[in-house]
Amino acid sequence: MTVVLRMIGRRLLTLIPLLLGIVLFVFTVMQFSSTDPAVAVFADAPVSPDQLAQFRHEHGLDQPFIVKYFAFLGMILTGHLGKSLATGQDVTTMIATALPLTLQLTFLGLIIAIVISFTLGTISAVFRDRWPDQTIRVLTLGGVAAPSFWVALLLVQWFSINIPIFPSSRYVNPNDSIYGWLMTMTLPALALALPLSAQMTRIVRTSMVEELDRDYVRTARGGGLPPFVVVGRNVMRNALINPLNVLGLRIGYLLGGAVVIEQMFNLPGMGQLMIEAVKNNEPAIVQGVVLTIALGFVVINLIVDILSMLANPRLRTSH
Repeated sequence: MTVVLRMIGRRLLTLIPLLLGIVLFVFTVMQFSSTDPAVAVFADAPVSPDQLAQFRHEHGLDQPFIVKYFAFLGMILTGHLGKSLATGQDVTTMIATALPLTLQLTFLGLIIAIVISFTLGTISAVFRDRWPDQTIRVLTLGGVAAPSFWVALLLVQWFSINIPIFPSSRYVNPNDSIYGWLMTMTLPALALALPLSAQMTRIVRTSMVEELDRDYVRTARGGGLPPFVVVGRNVMRNALINPLNVLGLRIGYLLGGAVVIEQMFNLPGMGQLMIEAVKNNEPAIVQGVVLTIALGFVVINLIVDILSMLANPRLRTSH
């Protein structure tokens, strides 16, 4: 337990400069935007140059880069991410409203990806070089090459237009109807999960094949243990360590991919919030969304590192 706590402490210390670097990068990119936020807020409204200058001064837009950067850092340290220039709404509140849907989509996509990849990967390894293995390898090769937005278009074409089973452009809150929520989230979650499933299936297969070739597996089989006991109790437990590490990185990409999928299915999550913020040149909202996703990526990887250490005693001794 002490080793695990030391590892968590080191990860948390590295988290500080990482997040500061992310803040600096996102803030710098937003400062190079060619659109003036003041002009974007008023759009076609008749305003004078004096009114624009007053608006910039009231919101600190006319301050030097370094002053604005440290002011933004100060807000983050106090738990605030700024306010929308157009509506004055608190960015933290906007993210708190949109984030649950993104987490729902990410979690549902993750569950689907885990079930598919570990099932197909295990079958592929057990029937190595036979027709189930060859079929699964061909399918996963196509899945790896297919981006999630293209998969989303195919799913909408097949299951919303040709065969109208699932809706493709609305969202039902699970508090209102669990069935309605599942119907509206199935296609987005599948679009998010299928490319990840293809990648993870190949990794699970490779890890399982390596374990199946070890001496203890031959000994267990020679001792008369049933195949499902050998695979389920021994092989799978040892083979899951490497896929678990890879899954930690993939979850971060899954969270980022949810932003694109939400926009395609018109889901009011973080993706739609960020796209609208970019179109309206709302730097505080864009920065808040990106920082939230980045923080989620880092926290998820920390959790995966802890789980990997708990599952593998060799990692604990190496730390």
